[in-house]
Amino acid sequence: MSGFSKEEMKQKKIAVLLGGLSAEREISLKTGTACLNALQQLGYQAVAIDAGHDLAQQLREQQIDIAFIALHGRFGEDGRVQGLLEMLEIPYTGSGVMASSVAIDKVATKKMLLYHELPTPGFDFVRPGDSTEALFERCKHLPLIVKPSREGSTIGITIARSREALRHGIDTAAALDGNVLVEDFIDGIELTVSVLSGQALPIIQIVPKGGFYDFHAKYTAGETEYLLPAPIDADCYLRIQQAAVSACETLGCRGAARVDFMLREREFYCIEVNTIPGMTETSLLPKAAAEAGIDFQHLVETILLDAGLDK
Repeated sequence: MSGFSKEEMKQKKIAVLLGGLSAEREISLKTGTACLNALQQLGYQAVAIDAGHDLAQQLREQQIDIAFIALHGRFGEDGRVQGLLEMLEIPYTGSGVMASSVAIDKVATKKMLLYHELPTPGFDFVRPGDSTEALFERCKHLPLIVKPSREGSTIGITIARSREALRHGIDTAAALDGNVLVEDFIDGIELTVSVLSGQALPIIQIVPKGGFYDFHAKYTAGETEYLLPAPIDADCYLRIQQAAVSACETLGCRGAARVDFMLREREFYCIEVNTIPGMTETSLLPKAAAEAGIDFQHLVETILLDAGLDK
């Protein structure tokens, strides 16, 4: 744990780690730049570091005291950078090594959720060397959602409404990650709950104009409508918020996280947990925080002041 006050933190040199090596690099650059600007405006000694293969060298050369992780996807959100920072004894924001490595893996996350009796859609998966034909025999119902197990931002995701589409979806996902999740399609309302320092923020209902919240709908202004707070039954609203907090506790998340759900009638299903939510102009965590009365600078500062080690 860091235990630094605001005044002490302002004496530290803070690196905002952005960019990186994953398929979500461009989104990370936007997230990191927004966070960097907020920290500098608040008077923190913050600099940007593009987290490439020379990250350890850059951290040492620039004598970094604290790392603000604004990386999405692999080599940033998956526990690897967190492990490096632990070895270098540099406190960092967000979830620790274990929570990060489990949450980035959708299959591992769903297994954890099921073990702790948190609702999630039925699923199957394919690993390198597994028989795709055997999966077809097991998955006889359609439609299905096919996803790379360890990618974010809906990259490589397919809705399979036929056997041919399922085969194509598996090939598409496998090109990004050898582990492929095949999940029951839930025809319902898409919701997301941001969790900040263990507290659930207002729920957002996501209504993409094209009917599917893909990469284009997620990151193109005007392509998706966000209903905030989500206009759902009050009891259901509270239960989903509680489930979001429970999911984060189950995985051991810290700082800020976001939990995605599907709601069908009064039954809800946890889809995935994001340990480093986006902080762009279209991102959901800042929207939820603003609804709760937390402006962007305060949100970024709250994430920073939770920085620590041994998570």
